[in-house]
Amino acid sequence: MRYLYTLAMYLVTPLMVLRLLARGVRSRPYHRRWPERFGFFDTPGFSGSLWVHAVSVGEVNAAEPLIKALRRDYPNAPLVITTVTPTGTARVHQLFGDSVFHVYLPYDLPFAVSRFLRKVRPRLALIVETEIWPNLYFACRNRGIPLMIVNARLSERSLRGYKPLRGVVRSALRCVRKIAAQSRTDAARYRLLGADPQQVVVIGNMKFDMPIPQGAVADGAAMREQWGPRRPVWMAASTHEGEELAVLEAHLQVLKRLPDALLLLAPRHPERFRMVEQSVRSLGFTVATRSANGVPLPSHQVFVIDAMGQLMPFFSAAEVAFVGGSLVPIGGHNVLEPAALSTPVLVGPHTFNFEEITRSLLLQGGAERVESNEALGHDVLELLRDPAKRDRMGRAAQQVFDRERGAVQRIMQMIDALLQE
Repeated sequence: MRYLYTLAMYLVTPLMVLRLLARGVRSRPYHRRWPERFGFFDTPGFSGSLWVHAVSVGEVNAAEPLIKALRRDYPNAPLVITTVTPTGTARVHQLFGDSVFHVYLPYDLPFAVSRFLRKVRPRLALIVETEIWPNLYFACRNRGIPLMIVNARLSERSLRGYKPLRGVVRSALRCVRKIAAQSRTDAARYRLLGADPQQVVVIGNMKFDMPIPQGAVADGAAMREQWGPRRPVWMAASTHEGEELAVLEAHLQVLKRLPDALLLLAPRHPERFRMVEQSVRSLGFTVATRSANGVPLPSHQVFVIDAMGQLMPFFSAAEVAFVGGSLVPIGGHNVLEPAALSTPVLVGPHTFNFEEITRSLLLQGGAERVESNEALGHDVLELLRDPAKRDRMGRAAQQVFDRERGAVQRIMQMIDALLQE
C-alpha cells in the first residue's frame, strides 16, 4: 500500500502544480517559492530544531500559544514553522517575524521529504490538527524524530476521506509517539483510523489558550466612539463564497428596522477581498474598507475588513458575531475569538470542523444556531434589539472560554517528557 501510495503521489504531482498555477491566478503568492514544495531551499545551518507544522491561518492561530511556550521553555532551540498556504505564511510572519525559520512543507514525495528533514534537522516534530502524510511520518520514524499530533481533530468527513487509504494511514499513525486530541470524539476517530489506543490522549483545544491581542478591547472601544457608540453593529467573519449574499440580504432586513446599523464583513480568503467589496457596492450599500478607510464612518452601512489577522478588535466592537463557513458545507471556523471577548455568537448548520467547541457554546447559551440563510436576518435583528440577551450570551461564551483553558500546558508536559527521553 505504501508503494502504491507513493506512486500515486508522483502521478498526481503535475496536477498539484497545475492547481498552484490556477490558484495563483486569483492569489499571486501561490506563484512564489515553488522550489520549497519539493524540498529546495537554503540550508538554515542549524540542528536540533523544534518543528511545528500548521497548514494555514486557522492552524497557525491555534499553534500561536504553543509556539510561544516553546520559545519560552527552549530559548536556545531553533524553531521551524511550516505551512501550506500563502495566507498561513503571512500569518507566521505577522506573529513571529524573523524569530522563527519558515518554509513551505514539501509534497509527500520521498526525495522532497528527505531533503527537507536533512536541512532542518529537527529533534521533535509537532503536527497541528489533521495532517497525515505517510511518507513524512515514515521518514520521521526512520530518523528517530519523535512525532506528535497536537490539537488533533478528525471530522466525520475526514474519517470517511481516509477510508480508501486506511492501511497505509494506519501504518503511518503507528509512527506517531503521541496524539493529543481535542475531544473524546476526535480521540475515538483517530483510534478507528488505526492509531494505537495507548498513544491517544484527550488534552483539550489549544485555541482556548490563544492570547487576546494587547489593546484589542481598547481599539474596539475607540472604533465604536468613532462610528457612534450607540450604533447597532454586527459582524460576519470568515465568510465564504455563497455566504456573503445571505449576509447582505440579512443586513437589508436589519436596516429596515434599524436604519443606522453597521455590518462588519470579513471574507475568509484575501483573494476574494476585492470581489466581495465590488459585490457589496453593486447592491447599493455605502461601503468602506479597512485598507482604504481604516475604520467606518457613521455614513457607512457595510465595512469590508480586507486584512488578515486583525479581527479581534472588530469582534470586541461588534454586538453580535456570525462565524462563517457554516451556512455552506465548509464546516465552520473558530468561534472562540468572539467568545473570548464576550461577544454573542451565531453559527449556521454546518459546524463539523469545530463541533465540540460549538456544542459547548450552544449548550451553555453562548451561541445560537441559524437554521438557514433566510433566518440569519431575523436572528441578528433579535439580538441587536435585546441587550439583556446579548449580555447573558456574552457572559456564557466567556465562561466556556475560561473553563476550557490549559491544553497548551498539558501538551508542553508531554513535549518535555519526549525531549527528556
